Amino acid sequence: MSITNFRLTADEYEANFADIHPPFENLTAALVEANRCIYCYDAPCMKSCPTSIDVPKFIKQIANENIKGSAHTIFSSNIMGGGCSKVCPVEKLCEGACVYNLMDEEPIQIARLQRYSTEKAIANKWPLFIRKPSNGKRVAVIGAGPAGLSCAHVLSREGIDVTVYEKEAKGGGLMTYGIAAYKVTPQFCEDEVEYILSIGGIEIKYNQELGRDISLTDLQSQYDAVYVGIGVGLARQLSIPGEHLDGVVDAISFIYDIRSKGFDQVKVGEKVAVIGMGMTAIDAATQAKRLGAKEVTMLYRRTQEEMPCTEVELNIAKLDGCRIVWLAAPKHVVGDEHGKVKQIVCSTMVLGEPDTSGRRSPVDTGETMTLDVDMIIKAAGQMPFENLIAETNLANQYGKITIAENGVTSIDGIFAGGDCVNGGKEVVDAVQAGKDGAQGILNYLMVG
Repeated sequence: MSITNFRLTADEYEANFADIHPPFENLTAALVEANRCIYCYDAPCMKSCPTSIDVPKFIKQIANENIKGSAHTIFSSNIMGGGCSKVCPVEKLCEGACVYNLMDEEPIQIARLQRYSTEKAIANKWPLFIRKPSNGKRVAVIGAGPAGLSCAHVLSREGIDVTVYEKEAKGGGLMTYGIAAYKVTPQFCEDEVEYILSIGGIEIKYNQELGRDISLTDLQSQYDAVYVGIGVGLARQLSIPGEHLDGVVDAISFIYDIRSKGFDQVKVGEKVAVIGMGMTAIDAATQAKRLGAKEVTMLYRRTQEEMPCTEVELNIAKLDGCRIVWLAAPKHVVGDEHGKVKQIVCSTMVLGEPDTSGRRSPVDTGETMTLDVDMIIKAAGQMPFENLIAETNLANQYGKITIAENGVTSIDGIFAGGDCVNGGKEVVDAVQAGKDGAQGILNYLMVG
């Protein structure tokens, strides 16, 4: 067993990482689906969208072949509606709320229709928004992820000049660096960011990290307001013996490498164990398999009923040939004489009483199981930047910034939102947080 790259041919990589959700091939196909919609009054699909996209309206616009109008409706509520149409867990949001589910019929393919309109708008660079004249107000946004970009776009539309500080070399945040490549390509992420910036009035300064290159105090002195949207990104540790052996990696870094390097450059083991059952764990497991791992085993300390990921995501892993082991919690990692991963020993669990999350707690039975592996990917969750937030003097709870309505923080003129506040939710939630923060800033600056 070994961890190596170049496991597959170029054609195999291309096939394995091709778009998992193909778009409608043409307008006719989109029209057929759009005309299935019954355009509900008080539509449950709209209520289930964190950004409140008027779903019946944009679908009806497609049915009337008003694609530009459809894209405008979507982007007015969610400027990252293109990316969200690819990565949102729609089965538990808009499509999960579709009334057709109550009729034992397939729900409207809302995400696919949304993708149809938004991709055309981005590809054709349709200028759907007109920026108001600059009013002289200046706002700094920290983080060019979904929350930061959403906030910046709303502010720019109102004539505010926005400077975004981003620690990476590209914008998009989680969309660009943290999601499986077969869901959304790096090129699309780049195009989406450029489309958002095309309104004007937004400048992104890359390779600028809070706490290293910039400080909250300095930005306060230079700008009329500051929005913090730095997300989360610290991998939660397992705190077990052998965790730091060669071959143990965290899912965040693993997916980051896949997103930022060529597929053939990313090393993967022959027998891989993935710890966790959230969306990030699924993305790590499926991509490990698609990079050429012979065996991928996902280990989760609870059962399928308690898993954080959706059943749709789980089925992707199963179809890719990933093995699922329930009620298994990592106990320790065994290394060889060279300090490389050789085995992982897991405790066999049973479920006890519910914990604070409402899920039944795993209880150790005292029995163990052992797997031969050469690579372990930790996907047990992400943690806020607790030390960094502490240095800003913003009120927080274990690193999660405390806010009031519309992103108002404990420091006057500073607003926050997204994963750095909620600890990690969906992309669409971050987009809404950016909108809320922008409204808070507009109120604060008495603009609009």
